Amino acid sequence: MTFHSRNKPVSLEHHWMPFTANKDFKASPRMISSASGLYYRTHDGEPILDMTAGLWCSTLGHGRPEIAAAIAEQFNQYDFAPSFNFGHTISFELTDRLQAITPEGIDRFLFTGSGSESVDTALKIAYAYHHARGEGGRKRLIGRMRAYHGVGFGGLSVSGLTPNRTAYGAWLPSDHLRDTHDLARNAFTRGLPEHGAELADELETLLKFHDPSTVAAVIVEPIAGAGGVLLPPKGYLKRLREICDAYGILLIFDEVITGFGRTGSAFAAQEFAVTPDMMTMAKGLTAATVPMGAVGCTAAIYDAVVEASPGGVELFHGYTYSAHPLGCAAALACLDIYEAEGLYTRAAGPIGKALEEALHSMADLPGVVDIRNYGLVGAVEFKPRDKPGAIGTALMKQCWAEGLMVRQIGDAIAVSPPLVVEDKHIGEFQEKFRRAAETALG
Repeated sequence: MTFHSRNKPVSLEHHWMPFTANKDFKASPRMISSASGLYYRTHDGEPILDMTAGLWCSTLGHGRPEIAAAIAEQFNQYDFAPSFNFGHTISFELTDRLQAITPEGIDRFLFTGSGSESVDTALKIAYAYHHARGEGGRKRLIGRMRAYHGVGFGGLSVSGLTPNRTAYGAWLPSDHLRDTHDLARNAFTRGLPEHGAELADELETLLKFHDPSTVAAVIVEPIAGAGGVLLPPKGYLKRLREICDAYGILLIFDEVITGFGRTGSAFAAQEFAVTPDMMTMAKGLTAATVPMGAVGCTAAIYDAVVEASPGGVELFHGYTYSAHPLGCAAALACLDIYEAEGLYTRAAGPIGKALEEALHSMADLPGVVDIRNYGLVGAVEFKPRDKPGAIGTALMKQCWAEGLMVRQIGDAIAVSPPLVVEDKHIGEFQEKFRRAAETALG
């Protein structure tokens, strides 16, 4: 099969695709040629329902003209401005807007280009904060098993996905809590699991083992995404907050996936009523239209680092594309849409319930061992066959053949549709997923 881009023939030979089985893909490509609303179109024009918001990130669907217009207007005004020792007003406007929607107390922001950059930035800020307060020995970081915090060496150190770590190692001193997945007690839970808050007490055990005065920060995803849509048991995050407070340790929420309305509140910190000291953002910040991320922190952290400096640059960190003007313009346009269309809380309403019902209707499919969901995110997990991941791979491919994009995580299939999803799309998902599963599972 020959593929074309801008009417020119292209080869599949030269692109080393990320997080992809390259040989398998190039033997049977799944190629996208256009997107609009909740649908991609294949190279031969077939519609594909996007039930993953691209990669958890196209939260407003595809091709929103308001965002295109904002980016074009900004491009014509100025396409780029450096943020090292120079400023441009649109980035300050964006921080004002973010302060208004983030949890109370999170009111200082540093911009990045991605979620991975946001995580590494947050870890550096944690080190800088403790150093500024005369506790420079706090270098250990606590993450969680089955967590994903990006692909930087800092993020890899605190992540808990074994395949991502084995080839590179952990470069920062770290340890990991157990994940919160408990099939025996919590299978087929709707919303937050009842059992497992006591898993947070493992943090205190780790702190005593390492000496809490050596620990800088604990970082968790409020809902673990790439680890398989793993939900926090009721009371779990609150207990982490209490333990961190008791030992002077910073708590970081990685809200790259959960931010901007995924859970039914603007941020999961608000949904679960637990405020961290720092939070990472990306994906929904610009609805994936321009790569951009951010770290939000408290004024106390900012003031400690800035006031302790003898003068000059206080934090030796940043990126060429920090606060990129086109990213800022896209973000502001997205915030306008979220607010105008009531999307921060939409997942908590009937549409979130509709997705829950659709997911749990799959419980009778062969081999289903768990279904879990919260807001507009969920997963259906199957018992492995032959080798781990084989069922998930077969299902993902068959879903594509049915005109449906889903996310494979091992033998779980995750969905995280754009926040503008409608009942008709969920009905289409339900029909196509069941048909795909019946075919793939035999």
